[in-house]
Amino acid sequence: MEEYQSLIQVIALTMGVAWASGINLYATVAVLGLAGSSGYIDLPPTLSVVQDPLVILAAGFMYCVEFFADKTPGVDTGWDAIHTFIRIPAGAMLAAGAVGDVTPAMAVAAGLVGGSVTAATHATKAGSRVMINTSPEPFSNWGASIVEDLAVFAGLWAALSHPVLFLVAFVAFVGLVIWLLPKIFRGIAAVGRKVGGLFGGKKQSGRVDEHDVSLRRLLDAGVLSESEYEAARTRALT
Repeated sequence: MEEYQSLIQVIALTMGVAWASGINLYATVAVLGLAGSSGYIDLPPTLSVVQDPLVILAAGFMYCVEFFADKTPGVDTGWDAIHTFIRIPAGAMLAAGAVGDVTPAMAVAAGLVGGSVTAATHATKAGSRVMINTSPEPFSNWGASIVEDLAVFAGLWAALSHPVLFLVAFVAFVGLVIWLLPKIFRGIAAVGRKVGGLFGGKKQSGRVDEHDVSLRRLLDAGVLSESEYEAARTRALT
């Protein structure tokens, strides 16, 4: 029974740190470090580095930076884009460390699964922010960011204190992501087409104006008749 509980705790910690890292890596590291250094939990030796005061201080500082960047429309999307190259590798490393002192093969497997979970969480967060940023008001960004922060703290608390409850919620989250990500990607593609159409429309308008000037010169020079000018101008606009 104890071995079963220990296994559940390891799985919950591994998936918990991977899941939370995709949303807010710095909050994840800070929470783990504070929980381990205060004696609230016993972290595996392979993860004990996060208990170092320097690591906790750095994670706390970066969390403060992200707290404001993540609540600024437009800046949050740029921040997420940059952190694609930070959150996913770090999530994989934390997941590999969370399984403890195991065989290299097991650590690599945990890192692969953890990195995939972090990537899925990060893609959901970043993609939803792109959609939210289509709204001109900032309140939706603030609300989404606050909910994400609270979710990280609550999720990590559940993973550390109630691993079974966390794993049930985690399975539900995976199902939600499988359903939601295709819709987010289609929404992002629609936004991209709309933005591209705006710029493309401006370019097309500019070409039509230049063509109209050329036709007007030919009309003034007597090369084109009025009817020929109108016909050529109509063709250019269609």
